Amino acid sequence: MTTSFSETLRNATWADHESAESEGYLSALMAGRLSEQEYGEMVAQHYFAYTALDGVSRDLTDHPLAGGFVFPELYRERALERDLATVYGPAWRDRITPSKSTRTLVARIQQVADWPGGYVAHHYTRYLGDLSGGQFIRMELQKIYGYAKGGGVDFYIFDELGSLPRFKNEYRSRLDGLGLALDERERERMIGEVKLAYQLNTEVLAELMHVVKAAA
Repeated sequence: MTTSFSETLRNATWADHESAESEGYLSALMAGRLSEQEYGEMVAQHYFAYTALDGVSRDLTDHPLAGGFVFPELYRERALERDLATVYGPAWRDRITPSKSTRTLVARIQQVADWPGGYVAHHYTRYLGDLSGGQFIRMELQKIYGYAKGGGVDFYIFDELGSLPRFKNEYRSRLDGLGLALDERERERMIGEVKLAYQLNTEVLAELMHVVKAAA
């Protein structure tokens, strides 16, 4: 039986996915060892990354291939602004700066903006994780910090999508369709970009380790 492209992507990057989840910052966060402001460090890095990703997405709305992966209901910039305001207060913009690894990630997202496979690789890497393991993270953060809808963990809330399992199935179906539209060389190139995207996102988490050390 032929393996679908969505399964091929998942299988090719599973080890990278597990590596990202095992980073010390997330372990400390889920264990409730970080202050609200230390949690805000991750929210801030998300803000810079998603501002870039959603900006590229808006520019690709009418693209024949990439346009199938443009979902305005997924855009996270406004949700992250609410979360940052909850964590840091109304002057949150003065409190946040992109880390070196986040700047590298943002630069790569922008660099591949004119390559449909590159855009989808970064979109897939981030959003499928947010819609899956990210939901567990949201529930834990609500327990730890007492957040409710309206700020704090709005980044992880996707009410406009309706059923998350149904949306994820549709997303995977579109990935499978994209795989059929690409030749073997482009499919391999996209798999490589997904692996790079995981690596860059993991490096963002690794750089947040100074937060864990400061909290120790």
